Amino acid sequence: MNSNKMELATIGGGCFWCIEAVFREVKGIEKVVSGYSGGNAPGKPTYKEVCSGLTGHAEVVQISFDANIISYEDLLIIFMTSHDPTTLNRQGGDVGTQYRSVIYYHDAPQKEIAEVVVKELKNYYDNPIVTEISALETFYEAEDYHQDYYANNKAQGYCSAVITPKLAKLRNLHADKLKNTAVGS
Repeated sequence: MNSNKMELATIGGGCFWCIEAVFREVKGIEKVVSGYSGGNAPGKPTYKEVCSGLTGHAEVVQISFDANIISYEDLLIIFMTSHDPTTLNRQGGDVGTQYRSVIYYHDAPQKEIAEVVVKELKNYYDNPIVTEISALETFYEAEDYHQDYYANNKAQGYCSAVITPKLAKLRNLHADKLKNTAVGS
């Protein structure tokens, strides 16, 4: 008997390589796709166009998850604690509107949950949370070479300097929500 309750979440918090790597480790996540959303330029944007900052798009990931295994609320808590939601249009060295902290909700219940999570977490940060909460209009899948980037490029400088520490933080804060990554599993 299959009791999966599959839902979608679309979020962005800096480079999509980082967010994708984080959510590939979380229990209940079936698929993570890097892409772009929230822009106003016509047609499907390219990475180069989005990086210019002129399209209005954010680098995001679209997550297919089983809500019977991980709730949307827990997913957002992991998201909000795996990046800095208090820096406007910036995550570390990544600067520009394409790196903004954003939750694109798919329906009214997701919007309500996002608003509650942001409100509940605000006291854990010294600075105000600037995470945008907006309705998802269109999601564009990023180019193939961006998909599963960390797994395919762990030795690359950005991956080892930025993503590997994020994953260590994830394992420390949310070990109970992660897939079993032990050898032989």
